[in-house]
Amino acid sequence: MTRRLPVNEGDLLWTPSQERIEKAQLTRFMAWLRAERGLDFSDYGALWAWSTEAVEAFWQAVWDYFDVKSSAPHRCVLESRQMPGARWFPGARLNFAEHVLRQERAGQTALLFASESAPLTAVSWDEFAGQIRAAARALRRMGVRAGDRVAAYATNRPETMVALIAAASLGAVWSSCSPDFGAEGVLDRLAQLQPRVLFCVDGYRYGGKTYDKRAEVQAIVRGVSSLEQLVHIPFDGAALAVEGAPTTSWGDLTSGPPLAAAEFVFEQVPFDHPLWVLFSSGTTGLPKAIVHGHGGILLENLKALAFQMDFHEGDRGFFYTTTGWMMWNFLACLPLAGVVPILFDGNPAYPTPDALWRIADESGATLMGASPAYVDNMIKADIVPRERYALTELRTVMPAGAPVSPEHSAWFYDNVKADLLLATGSGGTDVCTGFLGGVAIQPVYAGEMQARCLGVAAHAFDEDGRPVVDEVGELVITQPMPSMPVGFWNDPDGEQYRASYFDTFPGVWRHGDFFRINARGGCFVLGRSDATLNRGGVRIGAAEIYRAVEALPSVERALVVHLDLPDGRSVMPLFVKTVGAAPLSEQIKREINQRLRERCTPRHVPDVIIQAPDIPMTLTGKKLEVPVRRILTGVALEKAANVNAVANPDCLPFFVETARRFEADTPRR
Repeated sequence: MTRRLPVNEGDLLWTPSQERIEKAQLTRFMAWLRAERGLDFSDYGALWAWSTEAVEAFWQAVWDYFDVKSSAPHRCVLESRQMPGARWFPGARLNFAEHVLRQERAGQTALLFASESAPLTAVSWDEFAGQIRAAARALRRMGVRAGDRVAAYATNRPETMVALIAAASLGAVWSSCSPDFGAEGVLDRLAQLQPRVLFCVDGYRYGGKTYDKRAEVQAIVRGVSSLEQLVHIPFDGAALAVEGAPTTSWGDLTSGPPLAAAEFVFEQVPFDHPLWVLFSSGTTGLPKAIVHGHGGILLENLKALAFQMDFHEGDRGFFYTTTGWMMWNFLACLPLAGVVPILFDGNPAYPTPDALWRIADESGATLMGASPAYVDNMIKADIVPRERYALTELRTVMPAGAPVSPEHSAWFYDNVKADLLLATGSGGTDVCTGFLGGVAIQPVYAGEMQARCLGVAAHAFDEDGRPVVDEVGELVITQPMPSMPVGFWNDPDGEQYRASYFDTFPGVWRHGDFFRINARGGCFVLGRSDATLNRGGVRIGAAEIYRAVEALPSVERALVVHLDLPDGRSVMPLFVKTVGAAPLSEQIKREINQRLRERCTPRHVPDVIIQAPDIPMTLTGKKLEVPVRRILTGVALEKAANVNAVANPDCLPFFVETARRFEADTPRR
């Protein structure tokens, strides 16, 4: 393993060459603004300030720069900046899928795909676009219309992406769940939407093992009464027999005479017409169904792909993800910029821990996403990617999903490439884009995200709602963004939406992260300021864990938190109060872990299970996850919790004592 001198926060790691600056998409955009708008900006900071002050002018510039196609003109960019309620580009009619297929190039590669059982294979635009049009034609024959829901229980593979874009072309509303979810977790989500069509696999392979999901598919069909049609994406070639809904095979769906591009009609929908629904983690109950619109996702991702990640037409982007995470939806946006998505279905550490680096090398990836947890795995396995792979085309790495330490930042330069844009990002399912990200024309400093993204008025607020610099505060957004949710599904008056983001600072989006900005604009996300759990960059819900664990006869009550420790480690402990204070045996621990794997996903399995004398509750019966998490990170009891509001304060000293030995006893992750 390559070593360097000790690295400190703020140490300079990389400076872009003059050639890189001249070729950067940001440089081209700034030149365009100078020529077309008469606007001259000295640096990125000045450009960012304009983009968050002249909000309407900036987003109109983005629209014009990327030549967004609309079948009807918009009356204005933004009717009002009020949040919530900002309405973007009223009057415009467009379609997300149409902008994807604008990039169709006969004979060229549309996407690349690999799995544990299939080598890296190119899918041409002829095949990809042809299947999209065929699938859309079949969905239309099934009666799917604008506003209908189309869902998937499928893996990260070309067929799933085809299905998404086909549904979007009709104005249908998409949502997907990964098949590592148990049936209960899927029903918590899809039953809210009542989809008409479900694309599904009958199994998948992960870590060399095969998982049969036919029973889960049957349970989903029984639990979602609206389903009228299944489309089976075969895993092992066998037919799928399910009671309760007619089943069409993928081959039958996409068969028939090819439909020429000129003959294909995209449903023209308003800017804020629902494109897809992403789900929150379900921390306090059912996962919230977050609705994103065609236009907001289109504009935000055109901007992010070019200006924060410096993608160029013909580049190739690789993020490890499942279909249950927003990064999969982001992969589906890459073709908007003429970028080739690289899809991988399988375990990122199979058959060897460096599997993702092999795919990045073979595919010629120009940008690769990687989490801090993945870096930790590389360190443990003593893997130096640059000693194994050429990575000739790799220009950018995007760490995301958890706080990135100075050591994580430096690892990429020591072990991957010396000349590399480390475009550390942070955003969320809530907006399906980044708040903070990379800037190809600026230096990279250890442990810092380079800047706030263009058009994102991100600030750190103190408890009184005042912006602070070089102090930890709440991450807030003070101006509307086009991809802020259209709303939540089944929330007609917007009450749940307002409560989720706008109750703390009225008129200002509070995201739920601890946040700091330094004097030069470098950004630091310091973990969740609420009870959401974050595992490898994927948010999961405490409520899902409680529903599974507390159903066991041996468990009376449980509490789970996620901790980002100062040295870059993270750990998710589960505290359990057993029935009758019986000893927490190894058998009970195994039962808990097995149940979480089966009922939820492997990510829901805790790092450590600890017996607690009681689980602290509020006077109204709510668990005190946030105070417990603060206690475990070293916050004094009197500052972490209002004891007068605790129904059973006698149990709190246990957590204080646990915090004293937690640092030494918790496993590395």
